[in-house]
Amino acid sequence: MTASPVPSPPADAYRHTIRVRWGEVDAQGVVFNPNYFVYADLGATEYLRAAGAMTATITDLHQSYVVDARATFRASARYDEELDLIVWTDRLGRSSYDLRVNVMRGDQLLTEIYLTYVRAIDGGSLPLSDEFRTLLGA
Repeated sequence: MTASPVPSPPADAYRHTIRVRWGEVDAQGVVFNPNYFVYADLGATEYLRAAGAMTATITDLHQSYVVDARATFRASARYDEELDLIVWTDRLGRSSYDLRVNVMRGDQLLTEIYLTYVRAIDGGSLPLSDEFRTLLGA
């Protein structure tokens, strides 16, 4: 079975560099899979901060919740490796948005992570503000 081709991130995708810490690996020195979701959350937070969403549209953020998180694991990261989290808005809807996070070691794609967020209060969705949508590339 051949792996499907991986689409390249947009040229203006956000990049955040991290280093794998001891507490994130198993006994073989390999990153424990759930930690990739921690990396995705870190990347998403820094992406939203760089876009200005942490100040200008903080209400949208405080009302946004992850409703779906998926990952495709292609290769493993190891202790003390430097990784790049490449983040971009993959889809922007009326009340939801998808962020894509690629975890890279140099030019090698290790993990693809897909996060879907919905803006909601008391179980009901709310439209994203125009300002928030603009910050995310609408």
